[in-house]
Amino acid sequence: MLDAKYLRENFDTAQAAIARRGKGFDLSPFLDMDKKRRALILEVEELKAKQNADSKQVPILKKEGKDTTAIFAEMKLLSEKIAKLDGELNTTQKELDDFLLIFANFPNPSVPDGADDTSNIEMRKHLEPTKFAFEPLPHWELGKSLNILDNETAGITTGSRFMFLKGAGARLERALINFMLDLHVENHGYTEIFPPFIAHERSMYGTGQLPKFAEDAFKLEGWDYYLIPTSEVTVTNMHRESIIDGVDLPIKYTAFSACFRAEAGSAGRDTRGLVRQHQFNKVELVKFTRPEDSYAELEKLTENAEEVLKQLQIPYRVVKLCAGDLGFSAAMTYDIEVWMPSYNRYVEISSCSNFEDFQARRAQIRYKDGAGTKPALVHTLNGSGIAIGRTMAAIIENFQNADGSITIPQALQPYMRGVDKIVSN
Repeated sequence: MLDAKYLRENFDTAQAAIARRGKGFDLSPFLDMDKKRRALILEVEELKAKQNADSKQVPILKKEGKDTTAIFAEMKLLSEKIAKLDGELNTTQKELDDFLLIFANFPNPSVPDGADDTSNIEMRKHLEPTKFAFEPLPHWELGKSLNILDNETAGITTGSRFMFLKGAGARLERALINFMLDLHVENHGYTEIFPPFIAHERSMYGTGQLPKFAEDAFKLEGWDYYLIPTSEVTVTNMHRESIIDGVDLPIKYTAFSACFRAEAGSAGRDTRGLVRQHQFNKVELVKFTRPEDSYAELEKLTENAEEVLKQLQIPYRVVKLCAGDLGFSAAMTYDIEVWMPSYNRYVEISSCSNFEDFQARRAQIRYKDGAGTKPALVHTLNGSGIAIGRTMAAIIENFQNADGSITIPQALQPYMRGVDKIVSN
C-alpha cells in the first residue's frame, strides 16, 4: 500500500514513479481526497475543543447560580455536528484507503523502463538449452505414455487444468518437494513452515492479492476465506499487526503448499500439461528484513532458488523485470526461467521479489530495535523456491531419452529410493 504521507509531500515524484508501470495509473484524485480528509479532521478537532471548553464552563456557571440552558443547547448542537462530521470523515477515510489499495507499488529506480517482457534484461544463464539427437516430445505426451500424468481422469473428477499424478510421477512430485525443503533448510538456513492452505480476506489484502486479483482467487462460498494462490499469503501474514524484535532480522521461512489460481484471462494459454494449472504445488521462500538490507537479501534469495535448478542440472536463465512487467506488489523482481524444449524457449519457474514496505504497510508488520526506538516497517521479500509442477515438466522434457524413458537427475535419486529412470510399465 502506498504511503499517504509520502504522496502528500512528494506527489509529482510519486506520479512519475507509478507512471513507469505504463498501466494508466492516475494518482491525481488523491490530492482532493486527502485535502477533504484533513479539512474534516481540522473541523472536528475545532468543534471538540469548543465542546470541551463549554463542558468546563458548566460547573462554573452552576456554582455561580447562572442559567445553563443555553450552553447545554449549544453543546447538544456541537455533539450532533461532530457526529455528522465523524461519519463524513469515516466515509472519506474509507474512500481514500480503497483508492490507495488499487495502486501497485512503485518500481525501484534500478528497475529498467519498458512496457512488457520484451524489455526485461537477461542477467545470467546456467547451461545451454538442451540438444537432442532425436525429436523430443512435450512433457504432456511423455507423461501420458509413461502413465505418470493423467489429465483425462482429472477432467472427469474435477475439470480442465487439473492433473492426476500416478506411480513414479507422484513419487517424483514428492521427491522434488522434499529435496527443495531439505536444501533450503539445511543449506540455506530457512525455517520450515507448513502453513494453512486457506487464508482470511484480511491476509489476502495484506499481501496485495485483494482487491486487485479477486477474479483470480477461489473464494469459499459463505465464508471470508480464500484458497491460497501461494503460501506467501499465509506465511507473510504470520507477522501481521505485530512488532518483530530487530535482533531477529532477517527472518527466513520456507514453506510447501498447494496453490490455487483461477487463471482468469488466460483462456487458451498453456492448456496442456503442467505449466498452467488451477491447482499446483510450490515451495516458497519468504523473508522479513531491515530496509537497508533488503536488496542484498533479494540477491541471496534469488541465488537460493537458482541452486535448486543448478543441483538438478536444468538449463535456466535469470532476467530482471522491467517496470511494465512487474507484479502488483513488487518494487523489483528477478524471474528465473527454465528451458522448455516443447516451447523452444525459456519459461518462468520462479519470481523473486522485493516488496520493500508495500506489504508491510498493508499488513502492519514492523520491527523495533529496543527500548526508546520507534517501530519501523520491515521490508518483505519472497520467491518460489521453486514451482514443483513446472520443475517436473522441465525434468521430463530435458531428461527424456530416445526410448521414451526419463532419466532422474542425480540429486533426486536418493529421494526416489534409488530409482534412476522412469520407464514405461
